[in-house]
Amino acid sequence: MKRLIECVPNFSEGRDAAKVEAIVAAMSGVPGVFILDQEMDADHNRCVITLAGEPDAVAEAALLGVGKATELIDLNQHTGAHPRLGATDVLPFIPVAGVTIEDCVALARRVGREIWQRHRIPVYFYEAAAIRPDRANLEKIRRGQFEGIRDEIRIKPERAPDVGEAELHPTAGAIVVGARKFLIAYNVNLSTADVEIANKIAKAIRFSSGGLRNVKSMGVELKARQRAQVSINLTDFEQTPMHRVYEMVKREAARYGVMPVGSEIVGLVPGKAIEMAADYFLQLENFTSAQILENRLAGALAGVPAPSGSKEGKLAALARPFITAVAEPTPTPGGGSVAALALALAAGLGQMVAGLSRKKKSQATHFEALSAALDALRRTTDTLLESIDRDAASYDAVLATFKLPQGDPAEQELRKVAVEAATRGAAEVPMNVAEAALALDERLAELEKISAAAMQSDLRVARLMAAAGAKGALANVEVNLESLADAAYVQAMRARARSVEARLGYT
Repeated sequence: MKRLIECVPNFSEGRDAAKVEAIVAAMSGVPGVFILDQEMDADHNRCVITLAGEPDAVAEAALLGVGKATELIDLNQHTGAHPRLGATDVLPFIPVAGVTIEDCVALARRVGREIWQRHRIPVYFYEAAAIRPDRANLEKIRRGQFEGIRDEIRIKPERAPDVGEAELHPTAGAIVVGARKFLIAYNVNLSTADVEIANKIAKAIRFSSGGLRNVKSMGVELKARQRAQVSINLTDFEQTPMHRVYEMVKREAARYGVMPVGSEIVGLVPGKAIEMAADYFLQLENFTSAQILENRLAGALAGVPAPSGSKEGKLAALARPFITAVAEPTPTPGGGSVAALALALAAGLGQMVAGLSRKKKSQATHFEALSAALDALRRTTDTLLESIDRDAASYDAVLATFKLPQGDPAEQELRKVAVEAATRGAAEVPMNVAEAALALDERLAELEKISAAAMQSDLRVARLMAAAGAKGALANVEVNLESLADAAYVQAMRARARSVEARLGYT
């Protein structure tokens, strides 16, 4: 599965389109990053950009966006309805696919350290990435805003940043970096310009004041529209759906003789949230998301269902295609591909151990080390999975050279050279796999020291699989070396093989 995250940086600029476009251009230049949405609000003087992609690419794009915002935004000249602490005010990372909230925590902390190194902007961590429990709530970190914290950060230890010196950047302030679940930014506009009414409604509906769970809210004055707004962050729309929030705002507004005149979503929203609202307001009976055409079509295109009457379980069904391919009476995939798969499985088990261990309070002191191990094991897994195909392709290349014409001495010589070159390639692939096994075994041994005790049996299985994969890879190296004529090359390759065997401890 492709690993995908979302990042939703909020920049303190919502009036100068050229500046916003420059920030977006800086982020969109990173390969593999997709800008999904951008919103500007002049009253708030704030823009919200939504980008998505693989974690490392999104992290780099976010860092470039922070850098460009630092160049273009001066908080000393900034005014707007929305609270802000920095030119890049908040930078949350959200898991989408193949990524956990713990992955986003590790990424947020890495990005936070890099922001300080590159831009000398102090960093606070919030939500799931918070290092201090009292900083999980963004509002507490941002209390007093840029102007208020500018002096306090120097003299009050409780206001000191998590990363960097106790001194705001002179123009870019500070930045709050975090990891969280999907958040819906949802605003309800009222039929009044009285912001005090909006503040009273916001207090009534937010969880911290005894209102709805998963709701954060505040009143905002929209001067350009001559309206007051209840600005809402909905942190778990499945537990507290949008329609329930809207209905409570409507009910509270009626107490003051006003009513909602419209609502807006800032950024993107999950389809399920809209489905839930439609179900509620239309009072649909027995409605399910499967009745939506696009959802049914997406499900049909996602994969082929198991054959009718099959009793095979989900995991067995995942493994069967490769086992069937190996079992076919064809030369490839063969032993080399199976050896690479064994090692990939070992690396996968290592990922499981690291991922589960870093969720445990008993291993909290090893969070960073476990996250680093997890990232390394993911890269190793990807490399080994690629080696499954590379091994098969390398041997197919050898078979192809056997079919070259050999009618005269010139053709025979060309064929001999081609066979030698292809066979070298067929030896190099499993040798690289064996050397990857060595690095993998060392990584698994390190993991034994920092992982949860309950995971040790899984690590034992992983190391046994790694040993089997390494032995299988080396056997494939040797069988190819036996047919090579270049004695010096064969000697060098056998020396590499002996080095791997010795370091793995089974010479």
